Amino acid sequence: MDDSKSKKLSRLVKVQGHLKQMAENELAITTRERNELAEKIDSLSGYLTSLDPVHQDMLKHYVTRHSRLKSRDVRLESIEKAQEQHVLKETKKGERLEDKRDAARADEQRVREDNSVYEMIDLQMSLKDTSLQQG
Repeated sequence: MDDSKSKKLSRLVKVQGHLKQMAENELAITTRERNELAEKIDSLSGYLTSLDPVHQDMLKHYVTRHSRLKSRDVRLESIEKAQEQHVLKETKKGERLEDKRDAARADEQRVREDNSVYEMIDLQMSLKDTSLQQG
């Protein structure tokens, strides 16, 4: 199995693309969770300022719930920032691999062209040798 360097790098680029996609999906999930949490916090904030007697009786429960939601939002925010950094890191890895793959392809093409030139020179040399031997 004699795979060229560019083919191996192409496979790595595909794998890196999948890793980046997975990181982006994780970030999307976390972002969606934070948005849902923000909606819950907003609706709960409305209950905290309500003058409705039902909400006034539940005020202690609302405050506890609000503080829990806020602390979860802080945790999710730090997770989201870490995931953003992870996506950026995976993107840069992919770009570097693509650059290496392209360089390897160019090198391989140069080698093929050099070999074809050498083959032409060898062919001409052998034709001259045969014509000299016949002549």
